Amino acid sequence: MIGGALVVGAAAFVALALAMLGRVAAGPTVQDRVLAVNAAGTVTVVVIALAAAAFDEPGFVDVALAYALLNFLLSIGLAKVLVGRGGPL
Repeated sequence: MIGGALVVGAAAFVALALAMLGRVAAGPTVQDRVLAVNAAGTVTVVVIALAAAAFDEPGFVDVALAYALLNFLLSIGLAKVLVGRGGPL
């Protein structure tokens, strides 16, 4: 019963992530696009964690943590590139 609710919640987060990817394509500034990619990555981590709870697979939590670390490093790398390029970050 609870597993089904977690899957429905994960599906709702996926729908929100798809909406955020629309902002990546149409963002007026580079900063908007970077924030949208970061938010979509965070939602991906939440979806993986919900899947871990729904399907009772503790190994998925390790994948979610690794993906969160990669998402963080991507954000730091993009910020460094934008600042080095003279961007307004």
